[in-house]
Amino acid sequence: MTQGTLLSRAVTPSPREDALPSREDTASPSPREHLVELLRPEGCALLTVECQRGVVGPDSALPELAAVARESGALGRVAQLVVAAHDTGVQVLHAVAERRADGRGASRNAPLFRAVERLPVRQLAGSAAVQIAEPVPVAPEDLVVRRLHGLSPIAGTGVDALLRNLGCRTLVITGVSANVAIPAAVFDAVNLGYTAVVPEDAIAGVPASYTPAMVRHTLALVAAVTTADEVAACWRRTAVTPSRSNFPAP
Repeated sequence: MTQGTLLSRAVTPSPREDALPSREDTASPSPREHLVELLRPEGCALLTVECQRGVVGPDSALPELAAVARESGALGRVAQLVVAAHDTGVQVLHAVAERRADGRGASRNAPLFRAVERLPVRQLAGSAAVQIAEPVPVAPEDLVVRRLHGLSPIAGTGVDALLRNLGCRTLVITGVSANVAIPAAVFDAVNLGYTAVVPEDAIAGVPASYTPAMVRHTLALVAAVTTADEVAACWRRTAVTPSRSNFPAP
């Protein structure tokens, strides 16, 4: 059997239907129940990738990407997932890409890095460009992980150690871009032994048509592909903390 045939079989039909046990198989949990167990809040974390003002905000250095993230609804769904995580006891980590004004420590070993240096909006540490973009909320218990180099929000950052210290084994990955940072995060998570979950409607890349192709032909081979609504519904079924809507106003 050729590698192409093997990959084709791995992603046909829909990854959510194919990667998990059949609903007719009474000896195994249904796809829905499998995800509920996989996404139990006490062993799960939500990672938002480069959902920062200088990337997906109104003054983005990458306006095409920012437009796709907003117009597709992906950024809004990231925000909805963050709210659901806050309400159900799921740890949230925000991965931010930034650089020093003097460029020290920044990568220059790829065309992308050199192009970033010429952009009119620079992701400088401490600037508005590296603040989390609206409408994504940030709570005091959230962890913000900043990197000065590389392509991945996980490799060479503190994310792995933080997740292990928190007892997390499942990582829900959202944000941008489906071209580079999202697949890098998924591959790194899997290589480190985590189960990666990708809500396909909460990531974005350019052009817009590229994202579903990346999901189907690459990410579905290594991650559990689902939707933002399904992730939030699973969290609510097994929430470890009461909803914040039940707390008295301060």
